Amino acid sequence: MQRSTKVTSLVAMGAFAALVLSGCGAAPEPAESGGPAASDFLPCAVSDLTGFDDKDFNELTYDGVKAAAETLGVEPKATESASEDQYSGNIEALMGEGCDFIVTVGFALATATRDAAQANPDVDFALIDSTVANDDFSPLVLDNVKPVLFDTAQAAVLAGYLAAGASKTGVVGTYGGMPFPSVTVFMDGFVDGVAHYNEVHGASVTVVGWDKATQNGLFVGSFDDQNQAKTVTSGLLDQNVDVIMPVAGTLFKASIEAMKDRGSEGAIIGVNSDAFVSAPEYKEYYLTSVLKNLTTAAKEVTLAAGADSFDNTAYIGTLENDGVGIAPTHEWESKLDPALLDEVEALKADIISGAFVVSSPSSPKL
Repeated sequence: MQRSTKVTSLVAMGAFAALVLSGCGAAPEPAESGGPAASDFLPCAVSDLTGFDDKDFNELTYDGVKAAAETLGVEPKATESASEDQYSGNIEALMGEGCDFIVTVGFALATATRDAAQANPDVDFALIDSTVANDDFSPLVLDNVKPVLFDTAQAAVLAGYLAAGASKTGVVGTYGGMPFPSVTVFMDGFVDGVAHYNEVHGASVTVVGWDKATQNGLFVGSFDDQNQAKTVTSGLLDQNVDVIMPVAGTLFKASIEAMKDRGSEGAIIGVNSDAFVSAPEYKEYYLTSVLKNLTTAAKEVTLAAGADSFDNTAYIGTLENDGVGIAPTHEWESKLDPALLDEVEALKADIISGAFVVSSPSSPKL
């Protein structure tokens, strides 16, 4: 279907993102003689640098594409990128293979996605956890690009409530990699969850590392400086923090190492994917994780494209559509009061019903 290349302004930008990927798939097999005709819809995916087996953004996203392809009776194609300069070429290669719908994941692929979409209006794209923008970073909308975003503040409220109830010291903390909206949206929700716990229980659990009112807090300055993350964590531990939510990629590992050095019995809250699965060597430290349910989102948008129902309206993952959530408490469950877990479930229901309204200036908007 021919699409206009006209670009329009977008009222609000979505979140910046983490890295995403997929793996090479076989070409679709022809239908057997006498059987149903094979679908001519070809879904595809392009990876960033961490690969299809990262147990995180890339793998989870591609799982959704593959699940949708199986439902549709087609075989997806995908390419892995070994360096940033391969993004555009990999997208081009997939278009050359006849891909009708290409899933690209994260801020790192946003420019390559934009350029390919503008040059190829007949190909549809889903950009996971990011939006497209002009070279001056002003937002734009393309007819054939669907942003897939996540209101992680909703799930982070649940994590903040749980953290407040699990804390033995009455002090919990958070820090970010860098002050991007996709980071601070977690921190806003976390603070609100702690505040709600205090209101319900007449408690006074405090949060170190983020002030929602001023939008100021504690940041490492990158997403890969493990040494600095360990220093930041040590500062939190010095303030009696015993539950920490690092919103900083894999830097949570440095926080755990800092806890181990202190002999701390504290807990870590992961973000994006279930840290219990992605880094099981630290499994005893995970209270929960705030999830972007990438598989659910990728499957939904791919199925829609395969049913010829593609549109460029942003998909926003929420608790209601299972686009965000929190992971099980795994090995921490036996340490928690069952009543606390029931309260978290009740809070989730209240957020879905609208009885409890979650707000963050960084939440994605339609």
